[in-house]
Amino acid sequence: MRFGLVTYLWGRDWDLPTLIRNCQNTGIEGVELRTEHAHGVEIHLSAAERAAVQAQFMDSDVVLVGLGTNWSFHHIEAAQQAHAISQAKASIVLAHDVGASGVKVKPDALPDGIPEEQTIAQIGRALRTLGQFGEDYGQEIRLEVHGYRTDELPVVRQIMEAASHHNVRVCWNCNEADLNEPGLAHNFDLVRGYFGETVHIRELDGAAYPYKKLFELLVKSEYVGWILLEARTDPPDRISALRHQRSLFDTLLRLYEKN
Repeated sequence: MRFGLVTYLWGRDWDLPTLIRNCQNTGIEGVELRTEHAHGVEIHLSAAERAAVQAQFMDSDVVLVGLGTNWSFHHIEAAQQAHAISQAKASIVLAHDVGASGVKVKPDALPDGIPEEQTIAQIGRALRTLGQFGEDYGQEIRLEVHGYRTDELPVVRQIMEAASHHNVRVCWNCNEADLNEPGLAHNFDLVRGYFGETVHIRELDGAAYPYKKLFELLVKSEYVGWILLEARTDPPDRISALRHQRSLFDTLLRLYEKN
């Protein structure tokens, strides 16, 4: 497992050279660029600008793990659903052009008044379309466990079964719903077979989530991928905070790899 950063809060206001430099200086090996942040890696970039982004990462020790989009596929209106799929495809092309390996999307909701199985099937169809499209560009489609009811692992499993495509994978997201009965280990096992290259975590010294148990499950199941920090607090010194999180990651990894 390798340690990286999501530009959710830490890094959201760093331009691309600053982001890469700060990652290199704190032991952050890779980064997922969330959309609409200061790095400016967006679908409007020209071919030359995309090549320049790729070159900056290739000249560094930091891996561009992927792009974090907000596209979701539960929409009731057909035009809105078609737009989301179209824009997600544009993000896949962008990810390819800048040298990333995948694109994060969301299920996001089960709308009231619509049968759940209908929305789940709709999300699955969209994901299958994107999985097929992404395969042509060498991009993994990463479904972040996120949203109203769609952060529940039994629902995520149903969505993945509906998608039924090997290039559509789950991005574990360390949500409160992971701890629903009968517990973390059971819910982890529901979707472990669908895991892709990315796992999102919060601060590893936070008391609200059992990270020791999560790392035990990851190591025992021989997970190989990126553990990406999606921080929720904003300390006065982000550089020191990043180094501290890197140290906590290394400690947890050593603890369970030895066992």
